[in-house]
Amino acid sequence: MAISGVSIFVVGIALLVSVPLSQQNEEVHLKFSYSGETGPDKWGSLKPEFSTCSTGKLQSPVNIVTKDVIYNPKLQPLNRDYRTSNSTLINHGYSIGLFYGSDKVGVMIHDGKNYTLKQVHWHSPSEHTINGIRYPLELHQVHIADDGSISVVGVLYNYGAPDLLLLQIKSKLDELAKEACGEDEIAKIPIGHMGTKYLRRGAFKYYRYVGSLTTPPCTQNVTWTIIAKVREVSKEQIEALTAPLEGSCKSNSRPVQALYGRKIELYNAMPNKI
Repeated sequence: MAISGVSIFVVGIALLVSVPLSQQNEEVHLKFSYSGETGPDKWGSLKPEFSTCSTGKLQSPVNIVTKDVIYNPKLQPLNRDYRTSNSTLINHGYSIGLFYGSDKVGVMIHDGKNYTLKQVHWHSPSEHTINGIRYPLELHQVHIADDGSISVVGVLYNYGAPDLLLLQIKSKLDELAKEACGEDEIAKIPIGHMGTKYLRRGAFKYYRYVGSLTTPPCTQNVTWTIIAKVREVSKEQIEALTAPLEGSCKSNSRPVQALYGRKIELYNAMPNKI
């Protein structure tokens, strides 16, 4: 079903997490893309509010060089208590995402703080790289704490067997691809209740650093957790995720950003196998 009245691109929770929780249901309108005059290297100059995209020193994504990561024995296992939840599949033109309603989907706990899962979305190819390798797909699980803190879990995918999460929404993705989504429209497909167990699969090893949102306004001080285990997704599933996107966003990954002295930490449940 087409919803009219927005600009070229509508930034969803990935942007809305940068404003108070009480305002997260308000649509924020802005224009950006992944190539040309509104591409990533121009984001910082598109609007004053986007200046951090160019000037920030804590930007994401980054390249994770495994020989340079620092093992931190104080990091804790990811405690994710997700449950079946009502959700909506949304095409923003620049990405496809699953957005959760007012139901509390569950929490992730780290550093003694509870973060509620708000949405998940996909980037193809991956935004983060490991030792310079860019993978075909990356999933972002966006969490918000009561104080507005943002924590994102990133999962990388290589080509292989179909991803079980995407299998659950295959028919809805096909339906979404048939919906009009032009300059003045986004498409929303109700999903209803769906399982979330595939979102909380074990993370026995992960990388942790402080970065930013990877779309304008590139808000900083986001806690990133990149799962070390690379999962599998089929080529057909990636094609289904990119088919509904705007032409300039078929490839919707921001280039890696400089670390500016930041250290990437490692959690490993089996440190003897680092």
